[in-house]
Amino acid sequence: MERLKICMVSDFFHPGLGGVEMHIYQLSECLIQRGHKVIVLTHKRGQRQGVRYMRNGLKVYYLPFLPFHDNCTLPTFLSFFPLIRKVLLREAVDIVHGHQATSNLAHECILHARTMGYHTIYTDHSLFGFADAACIHVNKLLKFFLTNVEHCVCVSHTNRENLVLRAALNPINVSVIPNAVDTRRFQPDASQRSKKPWVTVVVVSRLTYRKGVNLLVGAVPEICRRHQHVRWLIGGSGPKQLLLDEMIERENLHDRVELLGAVPHEDVRKVLVRGHIFLNTSLTEAFCIAIVEAAACGLMVVSTNVGGVPEVLPPHMTKLAAPRVDAVVEALEDALLSLPPPEAAQSVHEEVEKMYSWQDVAERTERVYREVVLKPSIPLRERFLRFLRVGPVSGKLFILLVALDTLLCWFLDWWQPREEVEMA
Repeated sequence: MERLKICMVSDFFHPGLGGVEMHIYQLSECLIQRGHKVIVLTHKRGQRQGVRYMRNGLKVYYLPFLPFHDNCTLPTFLSFFPLIRKVLLREAVDIVHGHQATSNLAHECILHARTMGYHTIYTDHSLFGFADAACIHVNKLLKFFLTNVEHCVCVSHTNRENLVLRAALNPINVSVIPNAVDTRRFQPDASQRSKKPWVTVVVVSRLTYRKGVNLLVGAVPEICRRHQHVRWLIGGSGPKQLLLDEMIERENLHDRVELLGAVPHEDVRKVLVRGHIFLNTSLTEAFCIAIVEAAACGLMVVSTNVGGVPEVLPPHMTKLAAPRVDAVVEALEDALLSLPPPEAAQSVHEEVEKMYSWQDVAERTERVYREVVLKPSIPLRERFLRFLRVGPVSGKLFILLVALDTLLCWFLDWWQPREEVEMA
């Protein structure tokens, strides 16, 4: 099979921690193992700027673009083009693969790559609503940027339905390829758990509103009142950490709740194996990698029934609850009464290992790449007309923007012809 050259693009990458960052890294690593060339484009992180190499030869360009809000670059539409063009030409890429709806760098790179004639793919990792002002704004921009994309990938079927509605896409051009977990790194170890009668509930999450910290703050004291043998182990940091600190002080739970602060991903397994139950209180999730990691370590999972979470694990591994404090407490009590024996942890791990594999994700993604590279390029006039679907007024504005992008591309090709760009 022909070797492909793939460029992954996102504002979210190492050393940042999160599901998108881990997805890009693991997928890139597996694609390299399958014989393809993969590079990553992201913005600089502190002193981390320029070209860096990671394990397995993964080449990362930390471009000199400053983050603006929530670790995303400032939208400029055209000013990134000269540097992005030079990188794409140097690496002779075949496919540009952008990640995450809130990543401005991914969308701008896809726009410029399509103008230059490269094949483009986009992976969506989050769910968005339709009612509030922020989501309306994001959805309109997404509808514009995804007009430049030949195929989209979603991490769950719920995510796919959400994206198709938000961006008015043809469902035929949207595939579902779930996330995965490197189960070799998440082996169970029941000897690390607290001895009977103590039961430890583990939470590892960013402490933000979207992760349901308000539900956690309500559930912890209620469970502690009803069950004197339950302890809590909470890892993570974020703007809502103050709520947990206040709750512990108010309820006098210093001996029952341990706050670990931010937990590096390489240490997550050390935290998980100390627990019996893993709690996820997210208010929205396209696909929750954390609950798969917890199940791989042999923990019983209790999670809010939101987004794509019901698709992730079978019923005997997880207890689902409505995103309300009383429902979460009820699900936790159900889990406390039906804890499997420690010996069952290994069989659960083996079951998760069969369900989720990054090699399988890479193989399915490669299949999408092969289909996309066979698609013929579309004429410039047809590309312009496609943007009219965005809206009667905004569509014309976006056509003007793409026309300016095309003129800039022609100018750069005249100023520095492609054949004069030094190959990497």
